[in-house]
Amino acid sequence: MNILTYKGYSARIDFDAEDEIFFGSIAGVPDVIGFHADSVVGLKHAFHEAVDDYVETCRKLGRAPHKPYSGKMMFRVDPEIHARAAKAAELAGKSLNQWAEEVLDKASVA
Repeated sequence: MNILTYKGYSARIDFDAEDEIFFGSIAGVPDVIGFHADSVVGLKHAFHEAVDDYVETCRKLGRAPHKPYSGKMMFRVDPEIHARAAKAAELAGKSLNQWAEEVLDKASVA
C-alpha cells in the first residue's frame, strides 16, 4: 500500500492500469477529496493542492477543517483482554496508554 502525507493529512494511492493514472483520496475526512495524475511528481503536486484547497475552502465557508485525528481513542474490549493488556503494560514498566500506543504503532500501516 502506498501512502502520501502532507500537513498531517494522509491519502492512500492506487493505480488505474486502464486509464494509466495514479489516484488517491484523503483519509480521515468526511468530505470526499480525491486527486489524480499520470506521474508520481504530478500526483504529489495534486495531493498537496487538494489538501490546500480543502483547508482554504473550509476557511471561506467559515468552518474548521476536519483534523485527521485527535489522539484520543475510546473502545471496549473483552474484560480478559483488558486484564492481559494491563498486566503486559505493568510487566513492561509502562502505563496501559504507553503500552497500547506502542502496540498500535507497531500494528499501524503508516
